[in-house]
Amino acid sequence: MTAKRPGKASAGQNRRNAGNKPHVQKSRRPRQEDRRGRVSAAPAPGFEERVQKVIANTGLGSRREVEQWIRDGQVSINGKPAELGQRINNTDRVLVRGRPIPTWTPAKQRVLIYHKPVGELSSRSDPQGRPVVFDKLPSLSGQRWISVGRLDMNTSGLLLFTTDGALANGLMHPSSGISREYLVRVLGEVTRDHLRRVAEGVELEDGKAKFEEIGIIGGKGANSWYQVLVREGRNRLVRRLWESQGLTVSRLKRSAYGPLQLPRSLAPGRWVEADNGQLKQLYAALTVKPDSDAEAT
Repeated sequence: MTAKRPGKASAGQNRRNAGNKPHVQKSRRPRQEDRRGRVSAAPAPGFEERVQKVIANTGLGSRREVEQWIRDGQVSINGKPAELGQRINNTDRVLVRGRPIPTWTPAKQRVLIYHKPVGELSSRSDPQGRPVVFDKLPSLSGQRWISVGRLDMNTSGLLLFTTDGALANGLMHPSSGISREYLVRVLGEVTRDHLRRVAEGVELEDGKAKFEEIGIIGGKGANSWYQVLVREGRNRLVRRLWESQGLTVSRLKRSAYGPLQLPRSLAPGRWVEADNGQLKQLYAALTVKPDSDAEAT
């Protein structure tokens, strides 16, 4: 990929194409019939639980007992043998030894869009007492917030949190190819050769890397703003790519993660919860199936 020509970027240069950054909007839940023929709203994505957890929570047996029943073929989901770790929602027909399990309500999975300010650590706690991002999040009962990746202390912008460990793992998985968009102010004279090299790829200490897209936003003299896109979550990747060209990043802000953008009205240190339409787009953005039994840390 070659770098875009330096100069004032058009609106098109400063936006990813529709394939990489779908428009986020609210969407109506599809209607479906339950097994009694009644029409109901389909559950939103993420409103699912692992089958062994659901059965154990109904009191039919311990988690270990339920897992053995599944291995022995004594559990079915919609007429087919269940598998360990298989995710279900409360519209699925689950039978244990031929009998339906009691009615259950899945825990709602949540996603927060947080505007991380400069100076906060992407940690749960800090022995030195410095501010951490988790201090700003709402409290939970029976669940916990999981950070989707990290931002270093001097980087601001969008940081996602979720209660769904499988979603977090899927979004961070190297094979997912989820895009991360950044606004970056570069200190130094940026040449066409610099832009070409970081767009085509340079060898870093942990392997080759590049900007999938790069556009000039503006700026004067030795301080210019760029909008860049990467599809990896390697540590300090954006900074290291510019530093490989002898340039310094003086400001860095993440503006989007996959289909979700940082709202312009969201102040630093504040969060907003993703709505159902945004959740659907986030789950749909995954190109790898999350490990159902995995949980991000």
